[in-house]
Amino acid sequence: MPAPLLGKSLEELTEWVQAQGQPSYRGKQLYQWIYQQGARSLQDITVFSKAWRQAMAHIDLGRSALHHRVVASDGTIKYLLRLADGQIIETVGIPSAKRLTVCVSSQVGCPMACDFCATGKGGFMRNLATHEIVDQVLTVQEDFGQRVSHIVFMGMGEPLLNAANTVAAIRCLNRDVGIGQRAITLSTVGVPGRIRALAAEQLQVTLAVSLHASNQAQRLRLIPSAGAYPLEVLLDECREYVQLTGRRVTFEYILLAGLNDQPTNAAELAQHLRGFQSHVNLIPYNPIDEADYQRPSEVSIRTFVAELEKRKIAVTVRYSRGLGENAACGQLRASRR
Repeated sequence: MPAPLLGKSLEELTEWVQAQGQPSYRGKQLYQWIYQQGARSLQDITVFSKAWRQAMAHIDLGRSALHHRVVASDGTIKYLLRLADGQIIETVGIPSAKRLTVCVSSQVGCPMACDFCATGKGGFMRNLATHEIVDQVLTVQEDFGQRVSHIVFMGMGEPLLNAANTVAAIRCLNRDVGIGQRAITLSTVGVPGRIRALAAEQLQVTLAVSLHASNQAQRLRLIPSAGAYPLEVLLDECREYVQLTGRRVTFEYILLAGLNDQPTNAAELAQHLRGFQSHVNLIPYNPIDEADYQRPSEVSIRTFVAELEKRKIAVTVRYSRGLGENAACGQLRASRR
């Protein structure tokens, strides 16, 4: 089966049409129909002759099918997309007054098994191909009828365990869909050596590292993979990333009531990040059925923020959208509904 065309550059599509006996200008037409006009199959591309379209009926553009769609009260839309092999993934469109953000998945399921995350509870099936990542953004853009402005790789999966396809998708989304790399955030729980390798790609994306704990023992309880990647080693690699790229790192920290939301945790976290070119994103826990953690009180959240600010740590609180429809951070699962 030929590789899908979605994800290919203008030059690659031009080479492809020429290999099929078509003139080179057909490459630009194909490119525009895929990335700008939302073609889902070659049959949609009416500038091509009917006879040629029929001859190329076996060629897959690489678009996924919409399996289910649900709209939350805040306007967030969760999409379940059915892939060519029948697997289901989730992606989320998050609108606001001035932007449209897509929360993108990079794997079917997730092997990291973080204890507070619904995706990890469902196990891991496979990596997503480049076209399956790009398709998520096009799907949201077409459904909302407006251009996507920001992308966050915070959906299902660990992006750095699918680094080659994730980086290829970022380059395609920047080059072909027209989304600035600085408007793209890649979130990782940390995979040994992969942050250093990402720095070598010299992307302009924002790196967001999921810490979720202020010490190694606590992190090991929440994130099984932390046993192979101690907190201090992870932070050292993050410092190296800053040196190699000149870009600051965002640290994500899910606040779990009575576990990691105490003033002592804030002080410990601040000590780790002292002198670091970084920013802390605090995320109040979003409940899932599979775990018994609790969301902290507003008083606890404000106290944690104050403790960090007192120690000159840049911090914001991110209240997740789509909470009512299980479309918020940590709630995505490979459900068929």
